[in-house]
Amino acid sequence: MSKGKASTVDTGKRLNIDTEPNVPDATLIARAALRPTVNAAVTARVFLSNLHSDLDLSELVTELSNQCAKASGGDLSRAEGMLTAQSHTLDAMFGSLARRAHANLREYPDAAERYMRLALKAQSQCRATLETLATIKNPPVVIARQANISNGPQQVNNGPFPRAEGIESTPNELLEQTNGERLDTGATGQASGADTHLEALGAVHGAEDDRG
Repeated sequence: MSKGKASTVDTGKRLNIDTEPNVPDATLIARAALRPTVNAAVTARVFLSNLHSDLDLSELVTELSNQCAKASGGDLSRAEGMLTAQSHTLDAMFGSLARRAHANLREYPDAAERYMRLALKAQSQCRATLETLATIKNPPVVIARQANISNGPQQVNNGPFPRAEGIESTPNELLEQTNGERLDTGATGQASGADTHLEALGAVHGAEDDRG
């Protein structure tokens, strides 16, 4: 398939497709048909035909591709302008439909209710459009805190540590009994029934390593 070869009679509907080595024409056509810019250009041409009957499909695809490239590069000025214009259009629709609802309120209440429902839908879409524009202009800041999850039910958050105010070093007297005698840390006490789990845990960690 040669570059720029027309597949339809209407030159405005013609889409120029570049050939590629060892790629069948059917594959190139299918690839082009699935491109988002091609689908958007075909749809835009249909809806804009009343205003611009001589719109060229290939030029529309090229312009949409340029706009997509700018958006991917971080330039959202076109999107911001589009949302602003759409919000004004939706506001105009709301005003027109609200006036129609008022005009039919006395003699045709059912028609007035339908017009009012459409007016409120336009108003809701206008609000949503403005909220989207505000999000683009001022994206929300997400603050995430890392958490270390252990195998058990405990969870430790890596956050800022509280200030240690009024905490003094542990006095040596805590190691002594009230009678002045120092505790015998080397003595092995008998575990009570409530501490069987702790006793087993201490035995595991205190076992000698026979592996050398």
